[in-house]
Amino acid sequence: MMADDPMPTRWSFQDFKFYYDAKFGRKKAEKNGETADEAVVSNGGSLGAVLNGNPHAKKASEMAVYEQFRTEGQNQIHSNGFSPVNMDERPQRSLLPPFESAEMRTLAESLSRDIIRGSPDVKWESIKGLENAKRLLKEAVVMPIKYPKYFTGLLSPWKGILLFGPPGTGKTMLAKAVATECKTTFFNISASSVVSKWRGDSEKLVKVLFELARHHAPSTIFLDEIDAIISQRGEARSEHEASRRLKTELLVQMDGLTRTDELVFVLAATNLPWELDAAMLRRLEKRILVPLPEPVARRAMFEELLPVQAEEEPIPYDLLVDQTEGYSGSDIRLLCKETAMQPLRRLMSQLEQRQEEVVPEDELPKIGPIRSEDIETALRNTRPSAHLHAHKYDKFNADYGSQILQ
Repeated sequence: MMADDPMPTRWSFQDFKFYYDAKFGRKKAEKNGETADEAVVSNGGSLGAVLNGNPHAKKASEMAVYEQFRTEGQNQIHSNGFSPVNMDERPQRSLLPPFESAEMRTLAESLSRDIIRGSPDVKWESIKGLENAKRLLKEAVVMPIKYPKYFTGLLSPWKGILLFGPPGTGKTMLAKAVATECKTTFFNISASSVVSKWRGDSEKLVKVLFELARHHAPSTIFLDEIDAIISQRGEARSEHEASRRLKTELLVQMDGLTRTDELVFVLAATNLPWELDAAMLRRLEKRILVPLPEPVARRAMFEELLPVQAEEEPIPYDLLVDQTEGYSGSDIRLLCKETAMQPLRRLMSQLEQRQEEVVPEDELPKIGPIRSEDIETALRNTRPSAHLHAHKYDKFNADYGSQILQ
């Protein structure tokens, strides 16, 4: 308090707030480079001008401040960093929705780490074949966002799609394409994301997951290897009570009283579709077989992975396509890698025969071309890994699969 000011015998709260703001708040604003006539709005009120709805200024300078605040001039600054001119704009959505307890908020923070922030950089065009699966995914995720007018009522978008097929056929690649191409919040969920060692936390994690997805809608929940989470109930004698509660909570969240109109899309992938619970198969409305690549898709893969270089002998793509019947996409990539390693192995043996310890990088020779014997060697060393159970996937597809009639 200044020495020349009289000491009041009794302070009221309004008098004290007015005195404190006038003496200290305005002085702090002047130290920050602002003029004394600029109003600083703190918690919705101007300094010394508006006190609990009483806009009576005691000095001419304070009256000017009040008039400046009332007219919402350009010099006003809010303490939370927003300008009053832009107050009508829609506020940014918070990362977490409001929860009833701190425990649920802690679980939501742990699940927020599974939101894909960056782009996996996988385009639809980079996936060879699988036109049926790509068309259904676009129909379920892309089109309802672009044309929401049409997807209402009976034409509401699909809530769940199951991708099943042999390992290495591109199920996870399709999920990466969804995360890249679709402008949705993408949750990459595995068994470790929703299973907890604490009693009751697993079903809480599932509930919080869907609340987060509804909060960030439109959103996509990708459940990779879903057979590890929700296998058939009651089949195994060793099924634990916690596992049963987790499965039940997941079924309730997908299609129960908590289901809302928010665009939350569940994308699941599995190599063992016959082990899934029947209730989960019903909730996954479209069940798409991701088969082994056809000859046209295999040729496109070989042309992309083993392009023909200038001044080199042509690569026998027809021979590769004929010899790779039953190979998955992952097997074909391994075959191309093994083929490209043959010239590198010849070069490595030449470099190791030199007496020099270290060869300068600018003096390293180029890798030689791919020969026909390299392809034959790679075919002998790389065998298919997923062709033995192809008939089981065909039978499941005949019983439960979904197809698009052309």
